[in-house]
Amino acid sequence: MTSHLALLIIALLLDAVIGDPNWLWSRLPHPAALMGKAIASLEKRLNQGTKRRAKGIVALTILLTALLALSLAITALPYAGVIEILLAAILLAQNSLMRHVSAVARGLEQGLEQGRAAVAMIVGRDTRTLTQSGTARSAIESAAENFSDGLVAPAFWFLLLGLPGIVLYKAVNTADSMIGYRTERYADFGWAAARLDDVLNWIPARLTGLLICGVHRSGHAFKIMRRDAPLHRSPNAGWPEAATAGVLDVAISGPRMYGGEMTDDPFVNPKGRHYLNARDIDLAVAALWRSWAGLLGLLLLALAAIKLVAQW
Repeated sequence: MTSHLALLIIALLLDAVIGDPNWLWSRLPHPAALMGKAIASLEKRLNQGTKRRAKGIVALTILLTALLALSLAITALPYAGVIEILLAAILLAQNSLMRHVSAVARGLEQGLEQGRAAVAMIVGRDTRTLTQSGTARSAIESAAENFSDGLVAPAFWFLLLGLPGIVLYKAVNTADSMIGYRTERYADFGWAAARLDDVLNWIPARLTGLLICGVHRSGHAFKIMRRDAPLHRSPNAGWPEAATAGVLDVAISGPRMYGGEMTDDPFVNPKGRHYLNARDIDLAVAALWRSWAGLLGLLLLALAAIKLVAQW
């Protein structure tokens, strides 16, 4: 645990400073992209005929078994610690997430169409009819949710299980983002990926909400989170979203357009401000960077405490 903690702290710092440099990933395939190609290949071969739920379980088992063997082999290599830091930093997503969210604010400052184009890069809903407030709200929701499953959750599983933990979590999360939809094509085949992603994010999502509320010392946000998070259509996304909404005192989530149909999802913090703009996105980014700093501080304190106890 102590070694994982030290490696995680370095990886968090490395990700925050460097992120995902385009000069590197324009020349090499990103590990997450390789996972995506493996998932797409398995889906193409197995997602047909009958017993698709069972075939989805088989596909996920094949993927996770191969990645577990690979990650365990890496941990046995010379200088494994350095490799683990680099891979963990690559699989964490704070820097890239905040850059993509900030790009929506910069787009909105230029015009609504530019804002819609930028937010379409980070959300799965229909963006063609979004208003300025809808565009800003979508960006804030994505920032909050992905702060949990793009940073806190992979950090959590790395801390518990080292490199195999973060690699397997990232594979499941990637699979869920690709095949975990309730559509005719994926409802059965992607069932296992979606359910396992829910399980793996259950604790991290709630820890993320507590982290955001705690770092901002906001009892109001904590009350909003306790009240509204269970109402969210996702068992996990509501916790970081509600905490962020409470900190910013904005209303997010609510009805949105998917596949040409408007949902009836309730608002998170419905009494918060509904008319949002680029400045609100910037405030959300600042709040989540502050939460990142809080997480780093907690990890540093934990490491110092462990070393102090060991000296006794």
